[in-house]
Amino acid sequence: MTRGLYVNGRAAHVGIRMANRWWQRLVGLLTTPDLDHPSGLWITPCNSVHTLGMRYAIDVLFLDADGRVIKRVDHLRPWRASSCLRARATLELRAGLAEELDVQVGQRVALFP
Repeated sequence: MTRGLYVNGRAAHVGIRMANRWWQRLVGLLTTPDLDHPSGLWITPCNSVHTLGMRYAIDVLFLDADGRVIKRVDHLRPWRASSCLRARATLELRAGLAEELDVQVGQRVALFP
């Protein structure tokens, strides 16, 4: 199921999938050939990600319990990892999309149906 994304209270017009079950978190984006649609994956709970086995780079937003961005990683290349111990969720986006949407540390992001 794809949901929409709010960035700092405004609709961002991109589709986001949710991964909140263990098997969804396990598979993540590995079976996704690209991130045109959906444009991202919201993983909860999650405070670290990897791109092992992936064929493309991603942007990663680490979020606190309120959906506030506490760390932003741009263009995380394949076969890399990143983490943020304070994070409660992560939002993996198509590489470059965080910049396009002007998502900054401290802003709040949320999903809508």
